[in-house]
Amino acid sequence: MKNKSYIVIGGGTGTFSVLTGLKKYTDNIAAVVSMADSGGSAKKERDEWGLLPSSDIRKSLLALADVSAQDSLILRKLFEYRFAKGIGVSGMTFGNLFLVALSDIVKSQTKGIEMASELLRIRGKVLPVSLDKVDLVAEYADGSVVIGEHDIDEPVHNGRIKIEKLYLKPQAKISPHTKNAIAEADVIIIGPGGFYTTVIANLVVDGVAQAINNSKAKKVFIMNLMTEYGQTFGFSASDFIREMNKYIIVNGLDYVLVNKSPIPEKILKRYSQFRATPVVNDLTGDWPFRVVGLDLLSKTIVRKQPGDTLRRSLVRHDPEAIARFCLKI
Repeated sequence: MKNKSYIVIGGGTGTFSVLTGLKKYTDNIAAVVSMADSGGSAKKERDEWGLLPSSDIRKSLLALADVSAQDSLILRKLFEYRFAKGIGVSGMTFGNLFLVALSDIVKSQTKGIEMASELLRIRGKVLPVSLDKVDLVAEYADGSVVIGEHDIDEPVHNGRIKIEKLYLKPQAKISPHTKNAIAEADVIIIGPGGFYTTVIANLVVDGVAQAINNSKAKKVFIMNLMTEYGQTFGFSASDFIREMNKYIIVNGLDYVLVNKSPIPEKILKRYSQFRATPVVNDLTGDWPFRVVGLDLLSKTIVRKQPGDTLRRSLVRHDPEAIARFCLKI
Protein backbone atom coordinates (compact mmCIF):
# COMPACT_ATOMS: atom_id res chain seq x y z
CA MET A 1 0.00 0.00 0.00
CA LYS A 2 2.82 2.39 0.84
CA ASN A 3 4.21 1.97 -2.67
CA LYS A 4 1.04 3.37 -4.19
CA SER A 5 1.03 7.06 -5.08
CA TYR A 6 -1.92 9.21 -4.09
CA ILE A 7 -2.83 12.62 -5.49
CA VAL A 8 -5.46 14.79 -3.80
CA ILE A 9 -7.05 17.54 -5.89
CA GLY A 10 -8.86 20.34 -4.10
CA GLY A 11 -7.80 22.74 -1.37
CA GLY A 12 -8.93 24.22 1.92
CA THR A 13 -10.23 22.26 4.88
CA GLY A 14 -11.53 19.39 2.73
CA THR A 15 -8.07 18.58 1.40
CA PHE A 16 -6.63 19.10 4.89
CA SER A 17 -8.85 16.28 6.19
CA VAL A 18 -7.86 13.87 3.40
CA LEU A 19 -4.14 14.59 3.74
CA THR A 20 -4.21 14.32 7.54
CA GLY A 21 -5.58 10.80 7.26
CA LEU A 22 -3.35 9.55 4.43
CA LYS A 23 -0.04 10.80 5.85
CA LYS A 24 -0.31 8.34 8.77
CA TYR A 25 0.13 5.48 6.31
CA THR A 26 2.21 6.77 3.42
CA ASP A 27 4.37 9.71 2.33
CA ASN A 28 3.73 9.05 -1.35
CA ILE A 29 1.17 11.85 -1.51
CA ALA A 30 0.82 14.93 -3.70
CA ALA A 31 -1.67 17.68 -2.86
CA VAL A 32 -2.77 19.76 -5.87
CA VAL A 33 -4.41 22.98 -4.75
CA SER A 34 -6.24 25.81 -6.48
CA MET A 35 -4.51 29.17 -6.79
CA ALA A 36 -7.59 31.24 -7.64
CA ASP A 37 -8.41 32.41 -4.10
CA SER A 38 -9.17 36.14 -3.98
CA GLY A 39 -10.73 36.75 -0.56
CA GLY A 40 -9.36 37.67 2.84
CA SER A 41 -5.56 37.65 3.00
CA ALA A 42 -5.34 36.39 -0.60
CA LYS A 43 -6.31 39.83 -1.88
CA LYS A 44 -3.38 41.42 -0.04
CA GLU A 45 -1.00 38.73 -1.30
CA ARG A 46 -2.13 39.25 -4.88
CA ASP A 47 -2.51 43.03 -4.95
CA GLU A 48 0.25 44.23 -2.63
CA TRP A 49 2.93 41.55 -2.87
CA GLY A 50 2.29 40.21 -6.37
CA LEU A 51 2.09 36.63 -5.12
CA LEU A 52 -0.32 33.81 -5.78
CA PRO A 53 -2.66 33.13 -2.83
CA SER A 54 -1.13 30.80 -0.25
CA SER A 55 -3.98 29.84 2.11
CA ASP A 56 -4.60 26.46 0.48
CA ILE A 57 -0.84 25.88 0.24
CA ARG A 58 -0.54 26.64 3.97
CA LYS A 59 -3.30 24.23 4.93
CA SER A 60 -1.86 21.39 2.85
CA LEU A 61 1.67 21.93 4.19
CA LEU A 62 0.30 21.89 7.72
CA ALA A 63 -1.69 18.71 7.07
CA LEU A 64 1.40 16.88 5.76
CA ALA A 65 3.88 18.18 8.38
CA ASP A 66 5.77 15.27 9.93
CA VAL A 67 5.57 16.14 13.62
CA SER A 68 4.36 14.49 16.80
CA ALA A 69 0.71 14.76 17.83
CA GLN A 70 1.57 17.33 20.51
CA ASP A 71 3.79 19.36 18.18
CA SER A 72 1.16 19.10 15.45
CA LEU A 73 -1.39 20.78 17.71
CA ILE A 74 1.00 23.62 18.55
CA LEU A 75 2.11 23.99 14.92
CA ARG A 76 -1.48 24.12 13.72
CA LYS A 77 -2.41 26.76 16.28
CA LEU A 78 0.63 28.79 15.21
CA PHE A 79 0.10 28.52 11.45
CA GLU A 80 -3.64 29.05 11.73
CA TYR A 81 -3.24 31.95 14.16
CA ARG A 82 -5.13 34.87 12.65
CA PHE A 83 -4.25 38.42 13.66
CA ALA A 84 -7.39 40.10 14.96
CA LYS A 85 -5.85 43.57 15.14
CA GLY A 86 -2.99 45.56 13.67
CA ILE A 87 -3.08 47.84 10.67
CA GLY A 88 -2.28 45.88 7.54
CA VAL A 89 -2.14 42.43 9.17
CA SER A 90 -5.62 42.12 10.68
CA GLY A 91 -7.25 39.03 9.14
CA MET A 92 -3.91 37.56 8.04
CA THR A 93 -2.68 34.22 9.37
CA PHE A 94 0.83 33.64 10.66
CA GLY A 95 1.21 30.78 8.15
CA ASN A 96 0.47 33.01 5.19
CA LEU A 97 2.93 35.65 6.39
CA PHE A 98 5.53 32.89 6.91
CA LEU A 99 5.14 31.79 3.28
CA VAL A 100 5.25 35.39 2.04
CA ALA A 101 8.49 35.95 3.96
CA LEU A 102 10.09 32.77 2.61
CA SER A 103 9.12 33.69 -0.95
CA ASP A 104 10.71 37.10 -0.51
CA ILE A 105 13.90 35.66 1.01
CA VAL A 106 14.49 33.21 -1.88
CA LYS A 107 12.95 35.55 -4.50
CA SER A 108 10.58 32.85 -5.75
CA GLN A 109 7.20 31.68 -4.51
CA THR A 110 7.80 28.19 -5.90
CA LYS A 111 11.12 27.92 -4.07
CA GLY A 112 9.49 29.39 -0.97
CA ILE A 113 6.95 26.54 -0.96
CA GLU A 114 9.77 24.01 -1.40
CA MET A 115 11.70 25.54 1.50
CA ALA A 116 8.61 25.50 3.71
CA SER A 117 8.12 21.82 2.79
CA GLU A 118 11.67 21.07 3.96
CA LEU A 119 11.36 23.06 7.17
CA LEU A 120 8.10 21.30 8.06
CA ARG A 121 9.44 17.91 6.90
CA ILE A 122 6.19 17.23 5.11
CA ARG A 123 5.21 13.68 4.20
CA GLY A 124 4.56 14.20 0.51
CA LYS A 125 4.51 17.31 -1.62
CA VAL A 126 2.25 20.30 -2.21
CA LEU A 127 1.79 21.49 -5.78
CA PRO A 128 0.06 24.63 -7.05
CA VAL A 129 -2.23 23.53 -9.88
CA SER A 130 -0.92 26.44 -11.94
CA LEU A 131 1.57 29.28 -11.56
CA ASP A 132 -0.56 31.71 -13.56
CA LYS A 133 -2.35 34.64 -11.91
CA VAL A 134 -6.04 34.30 -12.70
CA ASP A 135 -9.56 35.09 -11.55
CA LEU A 136 -12.48 32.69 -11.37
CA VAL A 137 -15.49 33.67 -13.47
CA ALA A 138 -18.97 32.25 -12.88
CA GLU A 139 -21.86 32.57 -15.33
CA TYR A 140 -25.29 32.06 -13.78
CA ALA A 141 -28.61 30.76 -15.05
CA ASP A 142 -30.08 34.27 -15.09
CA GLY A 143 -27.29 35.51 -17.39
CA SER A 144 -25.35 37.37 -14.69
CA VAL A 145 -21.57 37.06 -14.37
CA VAL A 146 -19.47 37.25 -11.18
CA ILE A 147 -15.69 37.62 -11.29
CA GLY A 148 -13.49 36.57 -8.38
CA GLU A 149 -13.43 33.53 -6.10
CA HIS A 150 -14.37 35.58 -3.04
CA ASP A 151 -17.53 37.05 -4.60
CA ILE A 152 -18.60 33.59 -5.83
CA ASP A 153 -17.96 32.01 -2.44
CA GLU A 154 -19.43 34.86 -0.39
CA PRO A 155 -22.32 35.96 -2.65
CA VAL A 156 -23.97 39.34 -2.45
CA HIS A 157 -26.22 38.21 -5.30
CA ASN A 158 -29.05 35.66 -5.05
CA GLY A 159 -27.18 32.50 -4.03
CA ARG A 160 -30.06 30.29 -5.06
CA ILE A 161 -29.34 30.91 -8.74
CA LYS A 162 -27.41 28.06 -10.32
CA ILE A 163 -23.93 28.43 -11.78
CA GLU A 164 -24.09 27.32 -15.41
CA LYS A 165 -20.42 27.72 -16.28
CA LEU A 166 -17.14 28.30 -14.45
CA TYR A 167 -13.88 29.33 -16.11
CA LEU A 168 -10.68 31.30 -15.56
CA LYS A 169 -9.77 34.73 -16.82
CA PRO A 170 -7.22 34.64 -18.34
CA GLN A 171 -6.90 30.93 -18.95
CA ALA A 172 -4.28 29.17 -16.84
CA LYS A 173 -2.07 26.26 -17.79
CA ILE A 174 -1.34 23.25 -15.62
CA SER A 175 2.09 23.36 -14.00
CA PRO A 176 4.55 20.71 -15.28
CA HIS A 177 5.00 19.20 -11.79
CA THR A 178 1.25 18.82 -11.38
CA LYS A 179 0.85 17.27 -14.82
CA ASN A 180 3.54 14.70 -14.05
CA ALA A 181 2.09 13.93 -10.61
CA ILE A 182 -1.36 13.18 -12.08
CA ALA A 183 0.16 10.99 -14.79
CA GLU A 184 2.13 8.96 -12.24
CA ALA A 185 -0.60 8.58 -9.60
CA ASP A 186 -2.12 5.22 -8.69
CA VAL A 187 -5.09 6.82 -6.94
CA ILE A 188 -6.62 10.23 -7.72
CA ILE A 189 -8.84 11.72 -4.99
CA ILE A 190 -11.02 14.67 -5.98
CA GLY A 191 -12.60 16.80 -3.25
CA PRO A 192 -14.12 17.50 -0.87
CA GLY A 193 -14.26 21.29 -0.69
CA GLY A 194 -16.06 24.33 -2.05
CA PHE A 195 -17.46 22.64 -5.13
CA TYR A 196 -16.89 25.41 -7.66
CA THR A 197 -14.33 27.61 -5.90
CA THR A 198 -12.05 24.77 -4.80
CA VAL A 199 -12.76 21.56 -6.73
CA ILE A 200 -13.94 22.78 -10.15
CA ALA A 201 -11.48 25.68 -9.88
CA ASN A 202 -8.74 23.08 -10.34
CA LEU A 203 -10.49 21.22 -13.14
CA VAL A 204 -10.91 24.31 -15.34
CA VAL A 205 -7.15 24.89 -15.50
CA ASP A 206 -6.03 23.98 -19.00
CA GLY A 207 -4.61 20.46 -19.02
CA VAL A 208 -5.98 19.24 -15.68
CA ALA A 209 -9.18 17.57 -16.93
CA GLN A 210 -7.29 15.98 -19.82
CA ALA A 211 -4.64 14.61 -17.46
CA ILE A 212 -7.31 13.13 -15.16
CA ASN A 213 -9.34 11.69 -18.03
CA ASN A 214 -6.24 10.08 -19.56
CA SER A 215 -4.97 8.66 -16.27
CA LYS A 216 -5.19 4.93 -15.60
CA ALA A 217 -5.36 5.59 -11.85
CA LYS A 218 -8.30 4.65 -9.69
CA LYS A 219 -10.40 7.80 -9.29
CA VAL A 220 -12.37 8.73 -6.17
CA PHE A 221 -14.73 11.67 -5.73
CA ILE A 222 -15.58 12.59 -2.14
CA MET A 223 -18.99 14.20 -1.89
CA ASN A 224 -19.44 17.29 0.28
CA LEU A 225 -21.31 16.91 3.55
CA MET A 226 -23.45 20.02 3.10
CA THR A 227 -24.79 22.17 0.29
CA GLU A 228 -23.53 25.74 0.04
CA TYR A 229 -25.51 28.88 -0.65
CA GLY A 230 -24.04 30.60 -3.67
CA GLN A 231 -22.54 27.43 -5.12
CA THR A 232 -24.63 24.30 -4.59
CA PHE A 233 -27.89 25.56 -3.10
CA GLY A 234 -30.45 22.72 -3.10
CA PHE A 235 -28.05 20.22 -4.69
CA SER A 236 -28.47 16.48 -4.21
CA ALA A 237 -25.60 14.04 -4.80
CA SER A 238 -26.66 13.48 -8.41
CA ASP A 239 -26.58 17.24 -9.06
CA PHE A 240 -22.92 17.30 -8.02
CA ILE A 241 -22.16 14.49 -10.45
CA ARG A 242 -24.04 16.09 -13.35
CA GLU A 243 -22.23 19.37 -12.80
CA MET A 244 -18.84 17.69 -12.54
CA ASN A 245 -19.52 15.95 -15.84
CA LYS A 246 -19.28 19.37 -17.54
CA TYR A 247 -15.60 19.48 -16.65
CA ILE A 248 -14.31 15.89 -16.49
CA ILE A 249 -15.66 12.57 -17.75
CA VAL A 250 -17.49 11.18 -14.72
CA ASN A 251 -17.73 7.80 -16.46
CA GLY A 252 -14.04 7.57 -15.61
CA LEU A 253 -14.70 7.73 -11.86
CA ASP A 254 -14.37 4.46 -9.97
CA TYR A 255 -15.86 5.46 -6.62
CA VAL A 256 -18.06 8.21 -5.20
CA LEU A 257 -18.01 8.44 -1.42
CA VAL A 258 -21.15 9.79 0.26
CA ASN A 259 -21.64 10.45 3.96
CA LYS A 260 -24.30 8.39 5.71
CA SER A 261 -23.83 9.78 9.23
CA PRO A 262 -26.63 12.08 10.44
CA ILE A 263 -25.62 15.69 11.06
CA PRO A 264 -26.38 16.71 14.69
CA GLU A 265 -29.49 18.83 15.03
CA LYS A 266 -27.66 21.69 16.76
CA ILE A 267 -25.26 21.87 13.81
CA LEU A 268 -28.14 21.87 11.34
CA LYS A 269 -29.68 24.82 13.16
CA ARG A 270 -26.43 26.76 12.79
CA TYR A 271 -26.23 25.85 9.11
CA SER A 272 -29.81 26.95 8.50
CA GLN A 273 -28.78 30.61 8.88
CA PHE A 274 -26.48 30.03 5.87
CA ARG A 275 -29.28 28.30 3.90
CA ALA A 276 -27.27 25.05 3.85
CA THR A 277 -28.63 21.50 4.15
CA PRO A 278 -27.08 18.00 4.18
CA VAL A 279 -26.35 16.53 0.75
CA VAL A 280 -28.97 13.86 0.06
CA ASN A 281 -27.68 10.67 -1.54
CA ASP A 282 -29.98 10.06 -4.52
CA LEU A 283 -27.39 8.11 -6.53
CA THR A 284 -29.63 5.11 -7.07
CA GLY A 285 -29.90 2.97 -10.18
CA ASP A 286 -27.13 2.48 -12.74
CA TRP A 287 -24.07 4.66 -12.54
CA PRO A 288 -20.67 4.00 -14.15
CA PHE A 289 -19.00 4.14 -10.72
CA ARG A 290 -19.51 2.47 -7.37
CA VAL A 291 -21.44 4.58 -4.86
CA VAL A 292 -20.10 3.98 -1.34
CA GLY A 293 -21.94 5.22 1.73
CA LEU A 294 -19.63 5.69 4.72
CA ASP A 295 -19.66 7.36 8.12
CA LEU A 296 -17.61 10.35 6.97
CA LEU A 297 -18.55 12.88 9.63
CA SER A 298 -15.70 13.98 11.91
CA LYS A 299 -16.43 14.47 15.58
CA THR A 300 -14.10 17.48 15.71
CA ILE A 301 -15.79 20.64 16.97
CA VAL A 302 -15.10 23.58 14.65
CA ARG A 303 -14.66 27.01 16.21
CA LYS A 304 -14.22 30.24 14.29
CA GLN A 305 -11.12 32.26 15.07
CA PRO A 306 -11.12 35.95 16.06
CA GLY A 307 -10.32 38.14 13.07
CA ASP A 308 -11.74 35.64 10.57
CA THR A 309 -14.39 37.44 8.53
CA LEU A 310 -15.05 34.66 5.99
CA ARG A 311 -17.78 32.03 6.13
CA ARG A 312 -16.40 28.64 7.15
CA SER A 313 -17.81 25.12 7.23
CA LEU A 314 -18.97 23.90 10.64
CA VAL A 315 -18.42 20.19 10.03
CA ARG A 316 -15.50 18.25 8.60
CA HIS A 317 -14.87 14.91 6.93
CA ASP A 318 -13.30 12.18 9.07
CA PRO A 319 -9.64 11.79 8.00
CA GLU A 320 -9.41 8.19 9.25
CA ALA A 321 -12.54 7.02 7.42
CA ILE A 322 -11.30 8.47 4.14
CA ALA A 323 -7.78 7.07 4.57
CA ARG A 324 -9.01 3.57 5.42
CA PHE A 325 -11.11 3.46 2.27
CA CYS A 326 -8.47 4.92 -0.07
CA LEU A 327 -5.76 2.60 1.24
CA LYS A 328 -7.89 -0.45 0.38
CA ILE A 329 -8.27 0.53 -3.28
